[in-house]
Amino acid sequence: MSKNVSLPVVRRLPRYYRFLRELMENGVIRISSGDLSRRMGLTASQIRQDLNCFGGFGQQGYGYNVRALYEEIGRIMGLGKHREAILVGAGNLGRAVSRHMDFASRGFALTGVFDVNPELVGRQIGEVVIQDIRQLEAFCAPNPPAVAILCIPKEAAPAIVKRLVALGVRGFWNFSHYDIALHYPEVVAENVHLGDSLSTLCYRINELEKQPAQPEE
Repeated sequence: MSKNVSLPVVRRLPRYYRFLRELMENGVIRISSGDLSRRMGLTASQIRQDLNCFGGFGQQGYGYNVRALYEEIGRIMGLGKHREAILVGAGNLGRAVSRHMDFASRGFALTGVFDVNPELVGRQIGEVVIQDIRQLEAFCAPNPPAVAILCIPKEAAPAIVKRLVALGVRGFWNFSHYDIALHYPEVVAENVHLGDSLSTLCYRINELEKQPAQPEE
């Protein structure tokens, strides 16, 4: 990530990408920042500021070419590189992630799945066979994956992360609640806290309920 681009801006890029794809699917060729802002619930100024972090894409009086902007954002995010990823933890969550996530459209190829449970080893998820976690070094050492997806309990994560970092893995999609970046500042981790998200929803509902009811027209 460029030092001049803030993480909040980076986190909005996938949303721009998704909205632009939907626009293309609906036959929209060009769109103004004002139109895009109304669809996305952002201000036109915010959209222009975000996109200006990566260069100028719009034209005065024309707006944005939807396909060109879609492709450029995909390039900025590196979605065409298809880096290799492995998944550790083939329980319910791991199987759901591996089966339902479209890795290819997000810049990755799932090449390996690992678990400690001998009853799961040898089963197939999509085109990938679950391997014993003891095979992790043998699998990763010749060609370290760019990313490891952790669908394991927090208490199991420290030892697994230590092994993966030693193997050269530098990116983690982390469902384990273990604070990887605190212990390994040289790597990047995208943490997924489903419980935190649900608690945030609870707070927002709580705030909504405090608001006075709107009179019926």
